[in-house]
Amino acid sequence: MSRWISLFWIFIKVNLLTTSGPASVGLLYKEAVGTLMTESEFVEAVGFSSVLPGSDALQLAMFVGYAAGGVPGAFAALLGSILPPTVLMLIVASVLQRLRGEAWIGGFVRGLTPAVAVLMVTVAWQTFTGEGAGVGMKSIAIAGLSLAALLLNAPAPLVLLGAGLLGVIIFR
Repeated sequence: MSRWISLFWIFIKVNLLTTSGPASVGLLYKEAVGTLMTESEFVEAVGFSSVLPGSDALQLAMFVGYAAGGVPGAFAALLGSILPPTVLMLIVASVLQRLRGEAWIGGFVRGLTPAVAVLMVTVAWQTFTGEGAGVGMKSIAIAGLSLAALLLNAPAPLVLLGAGLLGVIIFR
């Protein structure tokens, strides 16, 4: 029982002190290696959780929890991983629900909208032109066709699928 409580508290701490991703892996390494598992087991867990689709953080929690305490350990680690963000989201949703009638909230959201749009364009541009992106006429053609399809109200998943298939054909 103490092993499961330990797993729960480790993952509570990791998820309260980090924003997940690489930062959480570093803190989890410090907490888990030597007490719950060996370094090679931890490296295997990180690699395994990165390969599978879905949330790396939750898969890593379940892997570490299972390695340290079996199925109950996996559940304890998973609960410790999902509890902090769930509680925070419920608090934020509750506050927003109470403030939704306030006029300044509408202005705040209208102010956020262009900033989020610029952030998305910036990330897309950095991804598109980043090191190894291979920006050339072929990439520009796929981007142009994708934009045209989206402007013609094509479903986004079909546009992504089409762009991927074009990439397979063009970039062989």
